[in-house]
Amino acid sequence: MLKQLYIKNFALIDSLDMDFYPGFSVITGETGAGKSIILGAINLLLGQRAESKYIKKGSDKCVIEAHFDLSKYNMQPFFTDNDIEYDANDCILRRELTAAGKSRAFINDTPVPLSIIKQLGEQLVDIHSQHQNLLLGSEDFQLRVLDIIAQDSNIVTDYNEAYDKLVSARKAVTAKKREIEKNVENEEFLRFQYRELEDARLESGMQETLEEEADKLNHVEDIKGALFQADQILSGSDDNGVVASLKEASRAIENIKEIYSEIGDVAERLDNCYIELKDMAQEINSHAESIDFEPGRLQQVTEKLDQIYSLQQKHHIDSVDALLEIQDSLGEQLSNIDNSDELLKELEQKEKEALEVCKKKASQLTATRKKAAKIVEEGMKKRLVPLGIPNVKFLIRIEEKEYMHDGCDRVSFMFSANTNSELQPVSQVASGGEIARVMLSLKAMISSAVKLPTIIFDEIDTGVSGKIAEKMAVIMQEMAQSDRQVISITHLPQIAARGTNHYKVYKEETSTGTTSRMKQLSQDERVDEIAQMLSGADVTEAARHNAIELLKMCKKL
Repeated sequence: MLKQLYIKNFALIDSLDMDFYPGFSVITGETGAGKSIILGAINLLLGQRAESKYIKKGSDKCVIEAHFDLSKYNMQPFFTDNDIEYDANDCILRRELTAAGKSRAFINDTPVPLSIIKQLGEQLVDIHSQHQNLLLGSEDFQLRVLDIIAQDSNIVTDYNEAYDKLVSARKAVTAKKREIEKNVENEEFLRFQYRELEDARLESGMQETLEEEADKLNHVEDIKGALFQADQILSGSDDNGVVASLKEASRAIENIKEIYSEIGDVAERLDNCYIELKDMAQEINSHAESIDFEPGRLQQVTEKLDQIYSLQQKHHIDSVDALLEIQDSLGEQLSNIDNSDELLKELEQKEKEALEVCKKKASQLTATRKKAAKIVEEGMKKRLVPLGIPNVKFLIRIEEKEYMHDGCDRVSFMFSANTNSELQPVSQVASGGEIARVMLSLKAMISSAVKLPTIIFDEIDTGVSGKIAEKMAVIMQEMAQSDRQVISITHLPQIAARGTNHYKVYKEETSTGTTSRMKQLSQDERVDEIAQMLSGADVTEAARHNAIELLKMCKKL
């Protein structure tokens, strides 16, 4: 729960450092004194979007910091999951905002994204402001109330998983139908493209091989002439070629090798050259005899290459391998077309199975909500009758709707304050004071089901007074038990007198302008404050006497 709140340079607040305590506390002050500013600072701390206009005029930075005691709430897993140091006795949340528009958030001095501090804030503080009364008209809010009372988070999780699978299965069926429709329109063209590629009988590496062969066929006369010329030079005719001459040279050196030993190495090398050159001459001769001009083959190669180039240009690629990939893709699409009915039936069967699972989970969820609805109906009647609505009728209507992420239940809170009035949606028929009492009763029920450390009510007493206000204060006192802290911002003395701790917000003129202040009141100061709330004017002895009696009645003096 909240132990300490520090605010620096926020709106009209230059500096505020206030301690808070367990139990039921109240905050009072004139309209415009700055109570909403303090709430705004807390909202900013808990993750609300920051704007530089919040910074006090003339300041470079505002800081909002709060200390919480988490020792009774088993929240360590959150800190472990987010790699944040955990201190159960002193958890520090801090938000800093500069005039340049930069915002930073910290948990226990660890910088964190705004989403993380917001996630933690939702587990620490619930602020009920006046505009939240509008939530009574929200189906989502009403549904959340039932789920909180039902404590059905596991069932909700199971349903969400089933619903996600149903959505995925439906998307798969829809996508397959669109694909079939599109493929049917394009089937003839796809088959033409596939046959064209298939008839080309393409193979990996074919293009490079054909291009090399075409180059050779286009230069066959040059190749044959060069080979013939080389053959004549090496082999010649009448044994007058280079090979024959080299052989004679080798024999001549061989004859003197015995008497002129120094030439032995040259003789061996010359003999090796003769053998190598003779082999080359024979190979050149063989190539010269095998080379022949084939006009028909050149035409075949040219036509095949033209076919490959045409296909590449058509498909905007530059290799046979890429054409083969396109051919495979077209084949797969045609296979899907041929088997589309069977594939669609399989997907539709999966959708049907997912729907059955979703129905089962939704039915379980509806059953738990209906049980919770009975609990809420009975609990609301018990709370609203003492709050001045003796003939209250409160009914939760649960109707079936299409499957959505939150189930198949449409929830409506139906309300009537009079015996002769028909039940209608609470947001349409309840007065402002009745809505305030309904919301307080709902919050009281929710707080008993959720272990939320701190609840702040911002003028929940709007539209009520006298004994009803006192009853509302008693409810808030009861909510403040069981390790829970309740803070009420109020204009009613009946509620203010019930607080264990009483704070006052007021304005003060300083050398730098108007400033909002906050202080914890002593017993004497409480008497004066409540007396002023009772009299609405200057504090008289009669008003002080009434204030003392009110505090005594609330067992505070």
